[in-house]
Amino acid sequence: MTHNLALFTDLYELTMAQAYFDEGMTDDATFSLFVRRLPSQRNFLLACGLDSVLDYLENLHFAEDDLTYLVSLGKFSDHFLNHLQSFRFSGTVYAVPEGTPIFANEPILEIVAPVLEAQIIETFVMNQIHVQTVLSSKAQRVVMAANGRPVIDFGPRRMHGIDAALKAARAFYIGGVAATSNVLAGKLHQVPVAGTMAHSYIQAHDNEKEAFRSFIQLYPGTVLLVDTYDTLQGVRTVIELATTMGKQFNVSAVRLDSGDLLDLSRKVRGLLDQAGLGRVGIFASGGLNEEKITALVSAGAPIDGFGVGTSMGVSKDAPDLDIAYKLCEYAGRGRLKLSPGKPILPGRKQIFRMSENENDIRDVVAQADEQLPGRPLLEAVMRNGERLAAGRVELEAARAYAGRQTARLPDRIRAITPAEPPYPVEVSPELSRHQKEIKDRVQVV
Repeated sequence: MTHNLALFTDLYELTMAQAYFDEGMTDDATFSLFVRRLPSQRNFLLACGLDSVLDYLENLHFAEDDLTYLVSLGKFSDHFLNHLQSFRFSGTVYAVPEGTPIFANEPILEIVAPVLEAQIIETFVMNQIHVQTVLSSKAQRVVMAANGRPVIDFGPRRMHGIDAALKAARAFYIGGVAATSNVLAGKLHQVPVAGTMAHSYIQAHDNEKEAFRSFIQLYPGTVLLVDTYDTLQGVRTVIELATTMGKQFNVSAVRLDSGDLLDLSRKVRGLLDQAGLGRVGIFASGGLNEEKITALVSAGAPIDGFGVGTSMGVSKDAPDLDIAYKLCEYAGRGRLKLSPGKPILPGRKQIFRMSENENDIRDVVAQADEQLPGRPLLEAVMRNGERLAAGRVELEAARAYAGRQTARLPDRIRAITPAEPPYPVEVSPELSRHQKEIKDRVQVV
């Protein structure tokens, strides 16, 4: 749960809020959150983070110690601070469901609320949609590369802080990752947890065989890490224990964490099969990413699952998005900016996704009240500051939805290599006309 994060905002959000307040600007505003352009390594993004945003908006308030701190800054009037004392978010949120494939300049969510409210929340909304969308998108690529083999999140130790690691486990799961090593994330988000053992456990014992035997007895169905000293000798030790322990031997897999994973996996598979241990799988980890996994899978490596850590945990190849949260309507009038390279589509909008034979082929971004072919993606998830049914989607449902929606994309878009041509996104003629009308009006003024 997210509580009392009102001060997680940029200072200028609060100074602008006071200016709106003093000027009597109380009309509704529409802010649109979108990504201006996709990273060069991404053909689409997987929208994520909405649950965190809605939880924040439901609980948003300024506590007494928050207001005391604001007083100490010497920038805010008593009248404005008294207003903040009873502040609650009262607006409406329209959003694509978590797990929706999204493209450049398509609204991931739109906020309709009194301008003061919509302004204050900008920092948190951008922060959470940004990090979770980055990570769910990266996870989807890794899962796609694994081609049906389970992927486990091994990333929390090297991620950028506790919040990122906790939110990542949930985002990864929506992106198709099977489980996380992060126990707190398992508790908070009901993500399945999984793990094996570390080299330190092997090192702490006088010999590898003793370590393996003890772990097998304590954890039936365990995965044994075999590369602490010599990978192939470690596998031979596992085979020896299979003989000496008899029915007590219950090992689901061995884990390779270093070396030439293709060559080692083939040799390990051969040793296990020759010993009649075909039921014992091979799990691989150690600096993996989607490119390395693709190479292993394409080469026919007999690997049954992957543990992926740092590369996925920090989205190493594309760690940030050109994400924006922009005013596009105030007091019933469309708004935009004319800064080069930073266009805004005015007013509240809708995305229509066109398909043929259950395959998605193109999107049209339109005005919210247009009726176009295709299925509309944005839906109301909060009204009057309270979640609607569409904003209460369970994690398993979001994960299943993401799987179905990505499966509808063209093969070239789901690939981890750059798509040619990119997925087509158009702006409806009506929205284009509306944008031009406002542009002409602003330039005349």
